[in-house]
Amino acid sequence: MNASVHRPPVRGTQPEPRRSMVVCGVIGAAVMAAVDEIVFHQILGWHHFYDRSTTGVGLLSDGLLHTAELLALVAGFFLYADLRRRGALAPAHAWAGFFLGLGAFQLFDGIVDHKLLRLHQIRYGVDLTPYDWAWNLGGLVLLLTGVVLGVRAARLGRAGPAS
Repeated sequence: MNASVHRPPVRGTQPEPRRSMVVCGVIGAAVMAAVDEIVFHQILGWHHFYDRSTTGVGLLSDGLLHTAELLALVAGFFLYADLRRRGALAPAHAWAGFFLGLGAFQLFDGIVDHKLLRLHQIRYGVDLTPYDWAWNLGGLVLLLTGVVLGVRAARLGRAGPAS
């Protein structure tokens, strides 16, 4: 193995709370996109990402969503690994970011994609009201969990490490 490729962790590096939160937010959004795409698009077959055209276009849009989600996961995990390698990961902020990403994706999908742009609905041929409430309230709970974890992480950061 080439010694210049393997670098030991940098000791004494300060945690990077903001970067930890952003990186894990990207991972969270990608995970929620994967759950949506796999469960609702593929397993249940309730909708495609874009349902206002032919089935072929719907499948193409699912493939593009899946590609974007995988690229975000790979990029996010490379950035996460870099934070860990350098000893710069702030775990409490990372968890907050992860939940913020989960909730932000779900709320964006539920409000913007479903209602404003009408790219697709959760399901067709049923009363959408309970589905919309469940989807958006679920996203709100995830987002609020991220906010609570973020506030807690910020407080812990100001208090400094325990002695």
